[in-house]
Amino acid sequence: MGTGTNKKSKPADAEQTTHFGFATVNAEDKAAMVRGVFDNVASRYDLMNDLMSMGVHRLWKSVFIKRLNPQPGMKLIDVGGGTGDIAFKFLKSGGGEVCVCDINDEMLNVGRDRSIDQGILKGIKWMNGDAENLPVPDNSFDAYTTAFCIRNVTHIEKALKEAHRVLKPGGHFLCLEFSHVVLPLLENLYDGYSFKLLPWLGKVVAQDEDSYRYLAESIRQFPDQETFAAMIDEAGLEQVTYDNLSGGIAAIHSAWRI
Repeated sequence: MGTGTNKKSKPADAEQTTHFGFATVNAEDKAAMVRGVFDNVASRYDLMNDLMSMGVHRLWKSVFIKRLNPQPGMKLIDVGGGTGDIAFKFLKSGGGEVCVCDINDEMLNVGRDRSIDQGILKGIKWMNGDAENLPVPDNSFDAYTTAFCIRNVTHIEKALKEAHRVLKPGGHFLCLEFSHVVLPLLENLYDGYSFKLLPWLGKVVAQDEDSYRYLAESIRQFPDQETFAAMIDEAGLEQVTYDNLSGGIAAIHSAWRI
């Protein structure tokens, strides 16, 4: 577990350009490019996470929900959770109401279909919305979760400020995201898997090599654990901590709106 205090200044052109994987693109173009990736993989999203995490994402999500500790009266917004994984676990673990907010209609369609298939018809709302400009009032939710989403957001700091805005005082922020490996031996193995085997698997299994290459690159572009913790703190959330999972392949960041 750690706390983040280091803050990095942004380059002068940070508002004009951003990264899309390892490529530099106009910031205003990234959202559409990311939407295209998830349009392509929406029907295979679980497969995508299985390939990227070697199946371990299911265990990580269970740990994530345990950290959230759902309660009957808890009202949750799950941002970027279009296919419903976190929302379903939240409800099945005793949570109250959940709003699933995702910018991608294809992902939401998959989530709605899964909800019907599982008989989960109450206590869940599906909403198209941007993490940087959530279409909900201030102080609306007891908890905010985001899993494997925020690294794809164009302006992460804006999404974090939105998390602060929509949480009630005392509300809990939790983020599960691929992160930076902290074990040198594992790092070498993971790099080989990410940049050689993963795109090949994407091509063979999902017929989409480019999307899987982007997703692997997006992980490397995401801030490390300490830097991301500092960004959460800068957004106004407090008591920021993180826990590494599987040697830092993923991490859970936790914070509170005080």
